[in-house]
Amino acid sequence: MSDDIEVKDRKMYGGWRKPQNLYRGMKTSIHDDATAKSVGMRGGTIPGTIHLSLFSPLGQKIFGDRWFEKGSISMYYTFATVDEEEVRAIIELPSDTTEEMLPIATNDVQFKAWGELKNGQQIMTGTISFGEPKEPSYLQAIELKNSKPEDLRILADYKVGDVLPPEEILITQEAATKGLPSITDRLDYYKGKSPWGNAILSPTAMYGTMAFFTKDHDPKWNKGVAFFGATEIKNINGPTHVDVPYIAKGKVACVGVSRKTEYFWLDSTLEEKETGKVVASMRHLNRYMKAGSSLYKDQS
Repeated sequence: MSDDIEVKDRKMYGGWRKPQNLYRGMKTSIHDDATAKSVGMRGGTIPGTIHLSLFSPLGQKIFGDRWFEKGSISMYYTFATVDEEEVRAIIELPSDTTEEMLPIATNDVQFKAWGELKNGQQIMTGTISFGEPKEPSYLQAIELKNSKPEDLRILADYKVGDVLPPEEILITQEAATKGLPSITDRLDYYKGKSPWGNAILSPTAMYGTMAFFTKDHDPKWNKGVAFFGATEIKNINGPTHVDVPYIAKGKVACVGVSRKTEYFWLDSTLEEKETGKVVASMRHLNRYMKAGSSLYKDQS
């Protein structure tokens, strides 16, 4: 567990972290400096999913190891960060909570959570929870707004309810270890043995298991620059392990158009291949910039 977590004024603060943009070599992607600047960003951006792992040590401190079994993090990304920009995670605690009371034994609870830069700029906002709280998570509470099919250009082939072909997933320890440099909070549970046996996956790595095509980048595809808008990772019968075969299932939950983007929401689940038990779920928002799109030249 991180030793720089601080509890004060009804909040839990994670330590400052400086994630690196390890994806800047993906030319024509939002992580590439030139491409990002061409669509109005300050520079190549760090995927919002990288920041999800800032919350793992905080969730562990609040709820104990059981957070990896039935905990969730639900975040809407509000400001894109760039290479080695310092960030931290914050969770709002009940007013009577002291550090000596942690971890709490309460079930089915949810707290407000967010991330920020050193200048106070919020980079994401949402909720962190354990179990099945009565109130919906931050992303589950958002009304999904579909657009008319004729309004879609970049996502003209996408339809609400489209079921994606299931994918067999197996993350080896070697592959999981190779992915650790992308996140800043590399818990020991990710590196080898854990209380559940094999090493477990971080929220960032869990995104990858349920992402389907949203994790892929084709430098020749010029319909629109893609970026992440929001992600919820929920442990249902967790944790998710390395070296265990899973089946990812997903469907398109929403397709729409905003002033600057086209977007779709993806709902996914991860099941144990052997038992069919659902271990995790995800809701993810992918956006595509109209700026620079070959399909929006009439609006440039």
